[in-house]
Amino acid sequence: MQDFSSLGLPQSLMTALERIQFKTPTPIQAQAIPPALEGRDILGSAQTGTGKTGAFGIPLIAKLLASPRGSALVMTPTRELAVQVIDMINKMLGQYSPIKSVLLIGGESMPAQLQKLRARPRLIVGTPGRINDHLERGSLMLHDTGFLVLDETDRMLDMGFGVQIDRVLKFLPQQRQTLLFSATMPDNIVSLSKKYLTNPVRVSVGSTTEPIAKIKQEVVHTSDEDKFPKLIEQLNAREGSVIIFVKTKWGCEKMATRLRKEKHDADAIHGDLRQSKRDRVIKGFRDCKFRILVATDIAARGLDIPHIEHVINYDLPQVPEDYIHRIGRTGRAGAEGSAICFITPADGLKWRAIHRLINPGEPLPSMPGGSHSAPPRGGNRNRNRPRTASAGGSNAGGEAGRGKRPFRFKRNKNAGARAQTRAA
Repeated sequence: MQDFSSLGLPQSLMTALERIQFKTPTPIQAQAIPPALEGRDILGSAQTGTGKTGAFGIPLIAKLLASPRGSALVMTPTRELAVQVIDMINKMLGQYSPIKSVLLIGGESMPAQLQKLRARPRLIVGTPGRINDHLERGSLMLHDTGFLVLDETDRMLDMGFGVQIDRVLKFLPQQRQTLLFSATMPDNIVSLSKKYLTNPVRVSVGSTTEPIAKIKQEVVHTSDEDKFPKLIEQLNAREGSVIIFVKTKWGCEKMATRLRKEKHDADAIHGDLRQSKRDRVIKGFRDCKFRILVATDIAARGLDIPHIEHVINYDLPQVPEDYIHRIGRTGRAGAEGSAICFITPADGLKWRAIHRLINPGEPLPSMPGGSHSAPPRGGNRNRNRPRTASAGGSNAGGEAGRGKRPFRFKRNKNAGARAQTRAA
């Protein structure tokens, strides 16, 4: 499959794909779209930023256009991902498509959603909690939903949505086409696929436990006392937009406030924000109105902003797999990016778990202070091996105390492929 024209897609869909510059299929699209168009169930795994939305969105639209009846349901773990998915599918539908859509997520107006549901939309995108709310109200009917997509399924299970997914699927017909995508394939995902998929085609692109090869990983060994000053050094030594991951909602707000006091343009996103505020923050970051986004793991999946150049793990994730998802916010669609991890003596167990995930079977080098740790290598084994730095020096090429560079966004070389990147 060299291009989309060989698939026999409806002309309106082809026109929309050309308009948004979808020309060459990504590997996951090339593997998933042909069997999906044949009506096969799909069990897919791929790293973030590989075009999964296009992989399920194109066959979804083709199915809706092929019949005047029936609907499609897409479930995602987070509101932000649901917004991105429906925006991309609506672009693929085209401005004048007769197919109506509805976004069902928490934090949005229930009356507005009820009004859209009364118009009988054929494309439904949402999170499990709000979808269940509408099913219990009787405002959402799924008896004719013949196409189901479970996106980022591993994350949905991690967030405790397993029971809610089961409830939703009881309202769907047994005869349907189901596409399940997951960044990782643990046992619970395999069990779920056996329960809800029928003889699925297995598609996989790249490793789900190794970072993208073009992400340059670096490590800063430090103490709790020196951690924030070392962060400022890293920010001053780098150009381009940055996501900083922290552990808690309270720490997220505190970090953004501290950075603003240091004259850095920063804002925060976490689960306690109202949806309207979360939308404004993401739009501001996407539009380059501020340089630094401080986030909890709510932004580790699905956030697709092509100009992100650096991911900083100020606090390590609680779940090792989230390390892959966090740093996958940079290096999108073949671009280069960097990921920096701050490691304190108390981080030994978490760091060891990350190392074992990415470099199974390899010994753990000693970290400063005698405890064992290791910089992850993963996809960088043959290129850009991560550098480490102790608390006494920076590994960003800058020097302690150097003057802060003026803020300047540096565009990725392949920024022209932004429309294709947004499919991820």
